[in-house]
Amino acid sequence: MISYIIPALNEEGSIGNVIDKIRAIDKDGQIIVVDSNSTDRTAEIVLSLGATLVNEDKLGYGNAYKKGFSVAKGGIIATLDADGTYPPNEIPRMLEYLDKGYDFISGERLSQSSKEAMSLQHLIGNKILNIFTRVLFMVDIRDSQSGMWLFRREIMQSILPRGAGMEFSEEIKIRAATGFCYKEIPIYYDRRMGEKKLRPWKDGITNLLFLLKLRIRSGIRTRSFRCSRSSGQSGR
Repeated sequence: MISYIIPALNEEGSIGNVIDKIRAIDKDGQIIVVDSNSTDRTAEIVLSLGATLVNEDKLGYGNAYKKGFSVAKGGIIATLDADGTYPPNEIPRMLEYLDKGYDFISGERLSQSSKEAMSLQHLIGNKILNIFTRVLFMVDIRDSQSGMWLFRREIMQSILPRGAGMEFSEEIKIRAATGFCYKEIPIYYDRRMGEKKLRPWKDGITNLLFLLKLRIRSGIRTRSFRCSRSSGQSGR
């Protein structure tokens, strides 16, 4: 079984569509929406569609994922956003790579992003963070900020980040790429539905400073893990 973790904050205009798209490809998956005290109809819509609703009082992207991971039951964990930017129909293709023996698959958005989905400022900021990630940790990560991942539950405790905010996304990929069989595949990235919550300059600088601190303090080895598996079972 796959557990789908979706952080949400006031996403009534898109969360129903995201859940429906997941159900279209996986009727038996566990869909967990982590709601951070939304003031709109997000929680109501989630419950009406039969998904699991979990509340997290502490704000922060990382805090939401940690809460979602704590109630996940599937042998495979999948993540995506509640705003409709990530395509659930890519998940079967990502699963194929787990069957080939990879442990962590991340969706790479930059090469197939729609023009409306990512501004020039956003694109440049992502590329700067990607360069720092590769240089500081010697890992083959081309999209450190992607929020769509698929990984084996068995590695979760080893890759679980300490970050509470947006830095969670880059940290989990670094920990996966330096300790497990990691792969990125291109995915389509669409324009979000609803109000944007990303603060490009503030979040970008925060993420950059986090990378520098992580490199100095974490003890993470600075080299991509060399995959030895050529085939395997995904644990579904």
